[in-house]
Amino acid sequence: MSVLEENPDSPSKKRPPRWSDIWLKKTKPLKHVVFAMQLQSLASRDPRSQTLIPHFANIDRTLLLSDELLLKILSKLPLSQRNPNSLVCKRWLYLQGRLVRSLKILDWNFLVSGRLITRFPNLAHVDLLNGCLFSPRNSGILLTHRMVSMQMRYGNCSNWELLEENLLPVEVVDGGLQALANGCPNLRRLVVINTSELGLLTLAEECLTLQELELHKCNDNVLRGIAACENLQILKLVGNVDGLCCSLVSDVGLTILAQGCKRLVKLELSGCEGSFDGIKAIGQCCLMLEELTICDHRMEDGWLAALSYCENLKTLRLLSCKRIDLDPGPDEYLGFCPSLERLHLQKCQLRSKKSVRALFRVCEAVREVVVLDCWGLDNDMFTFASVCRRVKFLSLEGCSLLTTEGLEATVLSWLDLETLVVVSCKNIKESDISPALATLFCNLKELRWRPDAKSLLSSSLMGTGMGKKGGKFFKRT
Repeated sequence: MSVLEENPDSPSKKRPPRWSDIWLKKTKPLKHVVFAMQLQSLASRDPRSQTLIPHFANIDRTLLLSDELLLKILSKLPLSQRNPNSLVCKRWLYLQGRLVRSLKILDWNFLVSGRLITRFPNLAHVDLLNGCLFSPRNSGILLTHRMVSMQMRYGNCSNWELLEENLLPVEVVDGGLQALANGCPNLRRLVVINTSELGLLTLAEECLTLQELELHKCNDNVLRGIAACENLQILKLVGNVDGLCCSLVSDVGLTILAQGCKRLVKLELSGCEGSFDGIKAIGQCCLMLEELTICDHRMEDGWLAALSYCENLKTLRLLSCKRIDLDPGPDEYLGFCPSLERLHLQKCQLRSKKSVRALFRVCEAVREVVVLDCWGLDNDMFTFASVCRRVKFLSLEGCSLLTTEGLEATVLSWLDLETLVVVSCKNIKESDISPALATLFCNLKELRWRPDAKSLLSSSLMGTGMGKKGGKFFKRT
């Protein structure tokens, strides 16, 4: 009986499937990639074949990937590689532009020409502040302010005249806002200066997702346009800025704002005028307001009492205020903010005992008090803070008039105090620390003590166990 030899090329004999055949069965783009890699390997082995397949050996393999897939890959790379990646080719430049979400505009023509929308179609945060200014290039004079920085032709005019001279006209700014709104319907944050009601109305109609707005050189008329932004949650209004610009925001504008933007969560009023009525309207209409910042206010006396209408307010910040409230009225009309947790005072002038006393009374429910570089906070002023019985965190920095005795008189009345920070308060002396204050230091969860550069408390406490009672710790600075 003869044995027939099997032919390996016979169709009846099937070879076992390879893993690559199974993997690439329904992945057409990957087949092209593998094919190109095989051709490149063949060309590297046989130099004669390089002349036969030059096109396949030098192919750009990223062309086999769709824009969506390549976009996902590029989005995973670090931000530091975005600029180098955009130089690879025009396609990568376009895709990198789609990844940009935040941009500061310096050239207004870049916006109105349409190149901004073409280059960055998915912008969500846009800053137009410096773009609304035109100034000569290669000028030797530079005006720098906390708000803007620009070049100027000559230096024999005031800052206010210089800003008015270099600001784009309102009509031009409105036209730019219309172009931005038409091209970026998903805009979420905007910073702009010198616009009008019409410009903001266009923005409100086209950009329904706008949630954060920072408006400089604002006035009551402009606030009519802001009121149309129904989904606005974060708002910063800059009215009068000393030495730079002058605009009026009064109770009329604050009332319009309150009735239109009822979903506000954070509100900052800088250089704004107003009184009890304006703050009361905000408290009654903006029921979701949790954070209120007032910077360099021009408000009339008696406005502090209106804070009690902000029932859900959790954070109150006063920045660079030359005065708080010279005539807050009787205590029975002040009320207090029941939900307030944080009170921050920074670079304020605490000259009037009546206003400081009223402020702490309105904020008697706070649990965190921060006083930073405030002039006039002496022992008598700080005593008014004793009414805040629930304080857990206290930070004092740059309070040069406060002494150890004044600090002790108040903090010993706070039974819930857990954290104490004392920095650059030159009249607080370690030699004046009483046994009662030292005992308080032992029970704190955190103590940062550096009243002056010569403070030795942290080193002198080493080995004594102070600040470690009950597993608590003492933090050196």
